[in-house]
Amino acid sequence: MSKNFDVVVIGGGPGGYIAAIRAAQLGFNTACIDEWKNEKGGPAPGGTCTNVGCIPSKALLQSSEHYEHASHGFAEHGIEVKGLGLNLDKMLGRKNTVVKQNNDGILYLFKKNKVTFFHGRGSFVKGDANGYDIKVAGAAEETITAKHVIVATGSNARALPGVPFDEQLILSNTGALAITEVPKKLGVIGAGVIGLEMGSVWRRLGAEVTVLEALPAFLGAVDEQIAKEAQKLLAKQGLNVSLGVKIGEIKAGKKGVTVEYTDSKGDAQKGEFDKLIVSIGRTPNTIGLNAEGIGLKLDERGFIAVDGDCKTNLPNVWAVGDVVRGPMLAHKAEEEGVAVAERIAGQHGHVNFNTIPWVIYTSPEIAWVGKTEQQLKAEGVQYKAGTFPFLANGRARALGDTSGMVKFLADAKTDEILGVHIVGPMASELISEAVVAMEFRASAEDIARICHAHPSLSEATKEAALAVDKRALNF
Repeated sequence: MSKNFDVVVIGGGPGGYIAAIRAAQLGFNTACIDEWKNEKGGPAPGGTCTNVGCIPSKALLQSSEHYEHASHGFAEHGIEVKGLGLNLDKMLGRKNTVVKQNNDGILYLFKKNKVTFFHGRGSFVKGDANGYDIKVAGAAEETITAKHVIVATGSNARALPGVPFDEQLILSNTGALAITEVPKKLGVIGAGVIGLEMGSVWRRLGAEVTVLEALPAFLGAVDEQIAKEAQKLLAKQGLNVSLGVKIGEIKAGKKGVTVEYTDSKGDAQKGEFDKLIVSIGRTPNTIGLNAEGIGLKLDERGFIAVDGDCKTNLPNVWAVGDVVRGPMLAHKAEEEGVAVAERIAGQHGHVNFNTIPWVIYTSPEIAWVGKTEQQLKAEGVQYKAGTFPFLANGRARALGDTSGMVKFLADAKTDEILGVHIVGPMASELISEAVVAMEFRASAEDIARICHAHPSLSEATKEAALAVDKRALNF
């Protein structure tokens, strides 16, 4: 096996494995190093996303939603369920199977594209513009060389100061996906994407869930109108969210966790939980990379410093994904990975941060792209807004899920779409039309003039675009 490569990628998450495949497609002799292990100690590429993030969480969200439909929703459809039971072991087993299928799929793609895979932890030894020595610490330590290095080492869950994760009582996303018995009372610190998704899973399965959020506003990064609608819908389901809290002492006992906190009114409160999920953000993972030893520059927050093209301060060393600036999203990492591989080949790889979609996979789903109304106001941009509720959509009625709405924001003069925001059924799929439209700098009128299938949820997108000009047809 050759130990000299044109491109070596450190990290096999969405940014890393995609970068390696694209580099190989472009004719480079490429290797990817990744240390994730499965239960048997074998390779499990795919990073946090595949192993303890996007993929397993969606598997559990789907399973728990089926359970909730069976226990509450099916009766409305004339389907009577008697003797409903929950086999949590089987549910977790299915989640693990889905993860393994994705792990195996990546290994297959490496083989198909002739990417050499090394199972272990990659770190810099030495190097310059002529090439870099990379140590692979795995079952057997070895050193490989690379002309170009792409760092895609991802991120780690941020712990509260003095409250480390034990993944038994105090859980990160890793432990939250592997609870073996539905807790009676579940505490969640942080009402972000992970907190809301994991809280939703365990609430559906029977837990009493309390979410504690330090910020005074619910989902502050989301369009305010959409966030308020989402908060109302989630509260109606029984997800208890307290905003503006100040976390105090956290004590883990033999059987549970006690959280002392001050509520938004300044009153002292105490929450007693069987389990506590801490989801207060993530930190860039540069542990063991030997960044200091080789002179790789980090910024003040610990991210690898890069320019607009993902170049680091070292010649021929690049970095993508969670370990660099920008949103910590798997699809953002993938786009950067492709762009870097193409830049190494002398092409003009491109990532448009303004059209990266965001999704929260609660029920209803929340998805958006572009600017929020509050951002446009702060920037002094003149805009028009149009909304359309799923309550007036025929397909949503047939589905039995009419919660939420679609919202368009367009430039007041040119009608160019500046942002699209959705809370409702299948928002994660519906948002793609808005991404495409914004990439082509479409106007709201363009979407309003496009024929959408009937009956479909996508008609709500068309109607919201029509509403920008105050001419919605079905509301």
